[in-house]
Amino acid sequence: MTAQTLTTDEEKRYAELQFMALEMARSGETRELEKMVMAGLPVNLQDNKGNSLLMLAAYHDQAETAAMLLRHGAEVDHRNDHGQTPLGGVAFKGNMALLTLLLTAGANINADNGGGRTPLMFAAMFGHRQVVEYLLQQGADPDAQTLLGVSARTLAQLTGAVRSLGSFFTK
Repeated sequence: MTAQTLTTDEEKRYAELQFMALEMARSGETRELEKMVMAGLPVNLQDNKGNSLLMLAAYHDQAETAAMLLRHGAEVDHRNDHGQTPLGGVAFKGNMALLTLLLTAGANINADNGGGRTPLMFAAMFGHRQVVEYLLQQGADPDAQTLLGVSARTLAQLTGAVRSLGSFFTK
């Protein structure tokens, strides 16, 4: 069997379809995106920055789309070009529904999201109290440190988020 060569027009159309799929993930057009995935579009399709469909859906608060992608086998810990995972993005944004969805799907709670930063650190930096509490309850390591030796507690203090996090990071 020989490999088929696409025409220039076919390559252009495929690029358009990929762009459409990435936009559907961002905007939560779940049904349309699912049709494309079922027709053979790679469920782990990435944009030019390495953001997967799941990363885009999760970061843009599209829980239904993220759940559909996971049902079709999306890699829950797929990293973008900056080493960030969907869970890291969700912890940064503070979306509890997506946090729970990703952890239930097996996301690495202590994943290094670049420079040693964990999802807990992102949540602490931005003062997402409920996310911090949930991550700690689920086993996030409060003593993990960045490559520079900075912990989630220190990040919360440096950003002023420690006031909103109260007892989670006070001595």
